Amino acid sequence: MDAKKGKDVAAKGKDDALMSDDDAQHDNEDGSSMSENEGEKECSTNQMVPAYMNAILRRQFLQEMVKNLPAKLQDRITVLKNIQLEHLKLEAQFFDEVYELEKKYQEKYKVLFEQRRTIVTGEVDPPKEDPKWKVEPEEESMESVPEFGKLLKKFKEIPEDTKGIPNFWLTIFRNTEILSEMVQEHDEPVLQKLTDITIKYDDEHSYTLEFHFDKNDYFTNEVLTKQYFLKSALDEDYPFGFEGPEIYKCKGCNINWEKKMNLTVRTIRKKQKHKQRAAVRTIVKLVPNDSFFNFFNPPEVSDDKEEIDEESQGILATDYEIGHFLRARIIPKAVLYYTGDVIDDEDEDDDSFDGEEEEDEESGDEKEHPRMGGGHKKKPMPNDCPNQ
Repeated sequence: MDAKKGKDVAAKGKDDALMSDDDAQHDNEDGSSMSENEGEKECSTNQMVPAYMNAILRRQFLQEMVKNLPAKLQDRITVLKNIQLEHLKLEAQFFDEVYELEKKYQEKYKVLFEQRRTIVTGEVDPPKEDPKWKVEPEEESMESVPEFGKLLKKFKEIPEDTKGIPNFWLTIFRNTEILSEMVQEHDEPVLQKLTDITIKYDDEHSYTLEFHFDKNDYFTNEVLTKQYFLKSALDEDYPFGFEGPEIYKCKGCNINWEKKMNLTVRTIRKKQKHKQRAAVRTIVKLVPNDSFFNFFNPPEVSDDKEEIDEESQGILATDYEIGHFLRARIIPKAVLYYTGDVIDDEDEDDDSFDGEEEEDEESGDEKEHPRMGGGHKKKPMPNDCPNQ
């Protein structure tokens, strides 16, 4: 009797264990199903959050959101936007005063920039000085790298008794991506004669970049100029888009090219055969040529932005960015771009990220505009904020 009872208990325990395993497996399946459902729900929720929408959908959603608020809340939103408008008006005044402050300090900078010019051109050979900044330990030399060795060879061959800093500005242009794209090989002999780039602030809320050249075989101008016009007023049609001063037009200058030395055009010869007679004649035509010096002949800007064709808009957008880059970065910090203490690497903040980059399939609307010098992509018009 006791033995039978023991067998029954053992059998019952085995059945309970089997049931527990089945229950656990069932629970795991339920948990997995719930986890998948929660993941799908979370993904669906994320798609409904405005931050995960593209810019156009986000704007449309938020505008509809406000329209669906109770009338009292919409009235309060209107008052808040009126307050915001007053803030933007004050901000515009702030930038006007910043412009005047820049004009004032530019006169002080001039003294330092003139010292730089005389050293670069060799007019003055300054006495040796110790660095007035904390010098970082030198990194391991890269001369052993074959590519570096070839590039560095020509610098090692510069004689000790050379005056000034040869090719100072050309080297800076070649060290920065946006400027190097403009410079063609046939431009280099002229840019070797570039002695200085200066800024002049004008009374009409504009600034002029002045490129100073030594006597050369290509043109007679001693100075080439490019003037940029700024506006910091709120747009009447959409004042809330104001983010600070921006360049709205620019004006170049006439280059007095020597005969047959114009780098912005090239000559093509085409043979043309007469339809009836066997005579052949050669037609000579001048066609536009990629060159840095197209920078001084920008497209004319109409007051009606809609009349500007897409290609001209792209050229102007790049032009405005270059003008801002020269004024705010290159001219004030020229020696740092020469030495590599400052570089224009837009991806330098991404060095800590490894792996493959994903490309946006919707970014296929970029269009090259070789007129400026070759390799320029259409870029959005930058805000020319003076305090940057």
